[in-house]
Amino acid sequence: MARLLAGAALLLTSPAAWAQSTAADPALEELIPDSAVRDPEAWVQQAPAAGAPEVAAPELDAASPLAPLPEMQLAWPDDTVLPPVEPLTPDPDIQLAEEAAEEELEALGVAPAGEVPRLVDARIDALGSGVELAFPAGTEVAAQQELSDRFAALSSLRRLRDDDDNIAQLARRARTDRDLLLRVMRNYGYYDAEVYQTLGGLREGESVAGAATPGQATVRFDVLPGPQYVFGQVALGELAATGDDFAALRAAFGIGPGDPVLGDAIVTERIELDLALGETGYAFAKVGEPDLLIDHARREGDLTIPVTPGGKYAFGAVTSALPKFLSSRHLAAIARFDPGDIYKRSEVDDLRRAILATGLVSSVTVTPREVEAPAPGDLGTVAIDVALTKAPLRTIAGLVGYSSDEGFRAEASWEHRNLFPPEGALRVRGVAGTQEQLAGVTFRRNNVWGRDRILSLDLFAQTQDRDAFEARTVSFLANFERQSTIIYQKRWTYGIGLQAIATGEREGSVDGVEAPRQTFFIGAVPGHVLYDASDDLLDPTRGFRAGLRLSPEFSKINRGGSATYIKAQFDGSYYQPVSERIVLAARARLGTIAGTEIAQIAPSRRFYAGGGGSVRGYGFQQIGPRDTAGDPSGGRSLSELAVEARVRTGLFDGALAVVPFVDAGAVDETSTPSLSDLRFGAGVGLRYYTNFGPLRVDFATPLNPRPGDSRIGVYVALGQAF
Repeated sequence: MARLLAGAALLLTSPAAWAQSTAADPALEELIPDSAVRDPEAWVQQAPAAGAPEVAAPELDAASPLAPLPEMQLAWPDDTVLPPVEPLTPDPDIQLAEEAAEEELEALGVAPAGEVPRLVDARIDALGSGVELAFPAGTEVAAQQELSDRFAALSSLRRLRDDDDNIAQLARRARTDRDLLLRVMRNYGYYDAEVYQTLGGLREGESVAGAATPGQATVRFDVLPGPQYVFGQVALGELAATGDDFAALRAAFGIGPGDPVLGDAIVTERIELDLALGETGYAFAKVGEPDLLIDHARREGDLTIPVTPGGKYAFGAVTSALPKFLSSRHLAAIARFDPGDIYKRSEVDDLRRAILATGLVSSVTVTPREVEAPAPGDLGTVAIDVALTKAPLRTIAGLVGYSSDEGFRAEASWEHRNLFPPEGALRVRGVAGTQEQLAGVTFRRNNVWGRDRILSLDLFAQTQDRDAFEARTVSFLANFERQSTIIYQKRWTYGIGLQAIATGEREGSVDGVEAPRQTFFIGAVPGHVLYDASDDLLDPTRGFRAGLRLSPEFSKINRGGSATYIKAQFDGSYYQPVSERIVLAARARLGTIAGTEIAQIAPSRRFYAGGGGSVRGYGFQQIGPRDTAGDPSGGRSLSELAVEARVRTGLFDGALAVVPFVDAGAVDETSTPSLSDLRFGAGVGLRYYTNFGPLRVDFATPLNPRPGDSRIGVYVALGQAF
C-alpha cells in the first residue's frame, strides 16, 4: 500500500515539488527506493520483493479535522447550522386538476394508474404499417376520419417503416409521431388532448423481422381528446370601415364566435376575405397574419386579423409600357373590363394570363396605380400599368412522318408572330409527301374586334394523290371566328368564312382507264357553331359537346354544268365518369350534301370515312363506295359512331391509361345517312397524360373488313380521339 501511495505521489507531483518534499522529510526518502525515482511506472507494476515487510496503510478517521491549509485565510464554518427544510403546502388547484383527470380517465375506461394509460373500450383506426389510433368509444371527435388521414399522411412511422427496424428506432419515431399527433389535434381545436403511445411485443434490440408475429410490431396511440375549443372574440381590424360592403365582406369570412377552432379554417377564410376585398373594389386592401390567443380557462380562442381595406376604386385606363409592340388600346381590348367598372382583382389576373397567352411576351407584370383617391360617396380610380418583356417572335418548325396509308410526309414552316403589330402574324408553310404537296401563306390577327376573336387570310396551292382522287388546287379562305382557349373555355364558339377554290380533279380509274380530269370553280360560305358543356378542353371527363357545320356552295364545272348545294355536318360527344378511374366517352357524326347529284360535286368535297380521326382499324378514306378498281369514291352522306372507356391505371403515378374502344362508320351515295352498311373497328389504346394534354397511341383492327382492308391500324396523336 505504501508503494502504491508513493507511486501515486510520484505520478501527480512535478520533479521540483518532489525534491522539495524529500528534502523536507528525510523519513519519506528512506521509504522510497532509487528505482522508484528513476522509473515510477515500472516500480509500481512490480511485485514486492521476497521478505520485504508489508506496510499497513494508515487508518483515517472520517471525523478527524482537516489540517490547516496555508493558502486559506478564512476560518472553516464549523458552527454553521442550516435551517430545516419545510415541506411545500399542496396546491389545491393542482389537487383538484389531478382528481378531475383521474375521474375523466376512469370515465373513459383507461387502464389503472401506475401503467401506461390505455383505453379499454376504444374505436380503433388502423392506419397501416403497424400504426393504430385509439379514440374513446363514447366520445365524438369532430372530423375524426380527416384527422386520422392527415396524421397518416405525415407519420414518420408509416413513411419510414422497414422490416429491419429495431425497437429503439420504432420508439424514437413513435415519440416524434406523438408530438405530431398533438399538433394535429390542436389544429382541430383539441388543445387539452393527451396522447399515450405503446409499442407491443418487442424486446430491446429485437428487429421487426424477428418478432414472433407481425402484430407484435404495432404502435398504438391512445387519444384522450378533451373538449374542442371554440372561437371567442373575432376581430377583423378596420373591416367595418367598408360601410355598405361590410355585411357581405364579413359574411365572406366564415368564422364567428362559437365556431370550432380549426387551424385550416383560419387559413382558408383569411384567403377568402382577401379575395372578397379584391373583388369588391378594394384595390389596395391588406389582410395581415392571424393571431390566435388560446384561453384554457374559457376553452376559447380569440382571433385577431389586422385588416386594412383602404379605399374603393373603379378601373381607369390600361397603359402599355411598349405601345409600339402591344398598344394600350389593344391591351384594353383584351381586358374583360371597361373604364368605370368596379375594380376586380380576378380581372387583372385574367388580363395578365391573356397577355402571356399571346406568345409575344416572356414575362408580364400588371400593376394597379392610383390615379384619383376615393372621396366620400365616390369611387377612386386606378390605372392598370402593364410592363412587358418581349419573347422571341420568329419560329421555324418542321415535322417528318410516315403512315402506312399516306406514305412519307415532311412539313416545314416559318412564322413571325408580330410582323404587323399588334398580334399580326405571317406564316409561310410547305408540305412535301408521297400523296400531298403544298405551299401556302397565312396572315392571322389575334384578339381583333374583341378578346379571342381571330381574323385569318389563307392562300395556298396544293396537290393531292389519294386512292380516291387526284387534285390540283388553288384556294383562298377568309375566316373570322371566336375561339375557346385554355384560359377561358367558352360555352359558345362560332366562325364564318368566305372561300374561293379552283381545282382540277380526277377520280380513280375505271376498268384500268383513267377518268378525265375536270376543273371545278367553287365558291363557299362555310360557318360553324359549337356548344361546349364539357369540363375540359383537351381531356373532358364529364359533360357533352354539340356542333354544327354548314357550307352553302356553288360549283361550276369547266366542261359545262353547275350546281348549288349545301353541305352540313353534325358532331356530338358525351362524357360520363363511372368511377374515380373510369370515364365512358361516346360520339356521333352525321353528314349530308343536299341539292345536287354526286357527279356535280368535286371528289375532294365529298364525304369519306376511315382512319385515326374517324373509324379506327380502317385505312384513311377506305370506308364507303368504291369504283371498279376498288378505290374509294366518296359519298353524299356520312354516319359515324364511337364509344370508348378511358381507364386510368396506377402506373407512372396514374399518368397512364388503357382505352378499349369500338368505332363504326358508313358512307353512302344518297343524301340521307344510313346505318345499314356500317363498318366496325375495335381495339385498345394507351394514353399518357401530360400537362398539355394526353399523348395517344391506338391499335385497332376491322371487325367486318372488305377485300383489301388492312388487318391492323396504328394511330399516334396528341389529345383524345374525341
